[in-house]
Amino acid sequence: MWYLFLNGKEGMDTMGKTTISRRALVTVFGGSALINGAVLRAEAKEKMIRNQGLETASGVAPDYDAIIVGGSYAGLSAAIQLARARRRILVIDAGKPRNRFARASHGFFGQDGQSPKEMIERARKQVLAYPTVRFEQAEATRATREGDGFRVTFGDNRVARARRLVLATGVKDDLPAIPGMKELWGTGVAHCPYCHGYEVAGRKIAILSGKELGVHQALLLRDWSDDVTLLINGAGELGSEDSERLQARRVKIETVPVSRLIANGSELEAVEFADGKRLPFGAMFIATRYSLASPLAEQLGCEIEQGAFGPTVKTDDFKKSSVPGVYVAGDAGRAMHSATLASADGVLAGVGAHQSLIFAK
Repeated sequence: MWYLFLNGKEGMDTMGKTTISRRALVTVFGGSALINGAVLRAEAKEKMIRNQGLETASGVAPDYDAIIVGGSYAGLSAAIQLARARRRILVIDAGKPRNRFARASHGFFGQDGQSPKEMIERARKQVLAYPTVRFEQAEATRATREGDGFRVTFGDNRVARARRLVLATGVKDDLPAIPGMKELWGTGVAHCPYCHGYEVAGRKIAILSGKELGVHQALLLRDWSDDVTLLINGAGELGSEDSERLQARRVKIETVPVSRLIANGSELEAVEFADGKRLPFGAMFIATRYSLASPLAEQLGCEIEQGAFGPTVKTDDFKKSSVPGVYVAGDAGRAMHSATLASADGVLAGVGAHQSLIFAK
C-alpha cells in the first residue's frame, strides 16, 4: 500500500513513491485507489492524477495564473510567453483550428509551406516542455467571472480557475450554401490570396462574392492571374465606376447565379450556373463572412464590434478586452486574419496578461 496527495506540493510516501499534491489523499492498493475514502478503479485513479490542477467531484484545485482557451497559433504563442515567465497556466483546446482544411500554411516566417497540423503539434510540444504548463484536449463551454478571477467549464463538466483569461478561440467561416463549396473549402476554394494565391497563379480564377467585396478581391487577384472572373451570383448590376475599374484591370463579369461547383478530386474544375452554362476554373476565392467560434467572449460581456465580414472582439494594443483580466488574441480579436498575425497577437496577449499580474491597477 502507498499514498499520493493530489493537487498540492511534492512529497514522498513511506515507500519512496513520489507524490504530486496534497489536497486529496489517495491510498493506492492493487488496481484500485481510495480518494478521501471513495474507491476508484485503476483507470479512474490515472485520470485523477492526470487531471491534477482541475476541479473534479472530489475536490477543487488551486488557481492557475492564466487559462488560455485555444491551442493554435495565437493560443500557443500566448502560452509560451507566460510559460517563460514561470507562470502556471492551463491551455484548453478543442482541436479545431480554422485552417485545418488547408494542406499548407504560407507566408509564416521560417515555416512557409508547412502543414498547419504539424506546425501546431511542434509548437505544442515546445510549450509543454515548460513544467508550469498543462494542456487539456477539450472544448471550453462556459466562462464566468468569479471574484478577482475566472472560472472556465470544459470537457465533461470539469472546471478550472485562473486569475487571467486569454481567449484564442478564433472564428468559423460561414460558407455560401452552394453544392460543392464545403467539399472544396481549403483546397479548390480559398479566401486569402496572400495565403493561397501563389499556388494557383496563372490558373483561371473565379471570385464569388458580394458586389463591393467582390470588386476589391477581383482587382487584387489580377496580380496572380491574367484570367480573373467576378461572379456576381445574381446580386444585380455593378455601378459604372466599379465596372470601369474592373474593365481597366481586364476582369470578366458573370451575373447569373451559381448553382454548383464541380470538383476534380480536391481541385475546382468548373462552375455551373443557374442557366445551365458551365465555365472551367482552376481556383476560386470568396470573401466569406464569419462568426465567433466560441460563445465565451459574449458570456463574459466583452465588447464586440460588427465589421464588414463579421464580429470582432474589441481589444487594446496588448489585446486586453473591455472586461478586465480577459485578453483576446488571433482572428476573434482582429479584422485582418493570418497565421502570422494570430501568432503576433498571442505574444501581445501573453505579455499583456503577465504584466497585468504584476502591475495591476
